[in-house]
Amino acid sequence: MLRFFLHYGIHFIVPLAMAYIFYRPQYGKAMLILLAGIVLDVDHLLADPIFSADRCSIGFHPLHGYWAIALYFLLLFPTKTRIWGLAFLIHILADVVDCSFLLGNV
Repeated sequence: MLRFFLHYGIHFIVPLAMAYIFYRPQYGKAMLILLAGIVLDVDHLLADPIFSADRCSIGFHPLHGYWAIALYFLLLFPTKTRIWGLAFLIHILADVVDCSFLLGNV
């Protein structure tokens, strides 16, 4: 149960908090962009089965690969892409936490 709340809490509550704390003047737009980070899960459609509770997304799905994570980090530097980089890295953080439960690290 803790795994579920942490994973989905990071996916949905952290973006709302980040939008409120760092993008308050543009809260609505920032909130939508940060929540849109969930779009990375579209790569799950390439897997069989599409969803597996016992599978770690990091390094398995293309948009959760290490090269992609490096790209999301680079998106933090240009001002125009910073919020998208943040959105994608929040998504990756949620999945890293989920993977840590699978590996018994939590």
